[in-house]
Amino acid sequence: ISPVRLCMFHPKEQPMERGWVGRIDGERVLHLAAQTLQSFFLGGGGAREHAEYRLDAVTLLVPVSYPPAVRVFDAQDAFEFANPAAARGPGAVAARPTGADSLTLLPRLAAVIGAAGAIGGFSLFADWRVPGEPPPKDRDFCSVLGPVVVTPDELDGASFAVSVRVDGEERPCGSFGGFDWDAARQLAAEGTELRPGDILVSPSPGAVEGI
Repeated sequence: ISPVRLCMFHPKEQPMERGWVGRIDGERVLHLAAQTLQSFFLGGGGAREHAEYRLDAVTLLVPVSYPPAVRVFDAQDAFEFANPAAARGPGAVAARPTGADSLTLLPRLAAVIGAAGAIGGFSLFADWRVPGEPPPKDRDFCSVLGPVVVTPDELDGASFAVSVRVDGEERPCGSFGGFDWDAARQLAAEGTELRPGDILVSPSPGAVEGI
């Protein structure tokens, strides 16, 4: 099975809040017959294709709007809940809360839950924090998810380096890898039910401070 790169999008000349489900294929985006990414996963990933758009002619949106729950892991065996209403898409402005002199960014990897509590795909997650603010209010104002969700076979346990660009400067943050996603999923599901669109977030390989 070939890896699939999924997104939510709208044509630039046709703005809409929720957008459409799309599959990115090179420099084009294929509109898929599903209302949301969650419904695409629940349908088995076999939605028919509609119109085709150039990638540079569309705006990519947050892949999951208002996820049911966001669980952020800082260790393999423990997580904290984050604010689902704070999840934003690419291009979001992380405005400093009143009184904050600077922000800290922790880049993370996120798993999007699909059908039957399984992981449907992976995306990037920007965890914004206010230094010195007691948790959980330190991260309550903004997190950024997306823009692309790749099916699990594209990662396949790979380790890869991550960097963050700040004012045009690349800042290395370490590497993703070594996190047991299946164990994290099982821990998150204990005593409850994982729903399509739930987000599990990995530990961060390193922080970027003073933004």
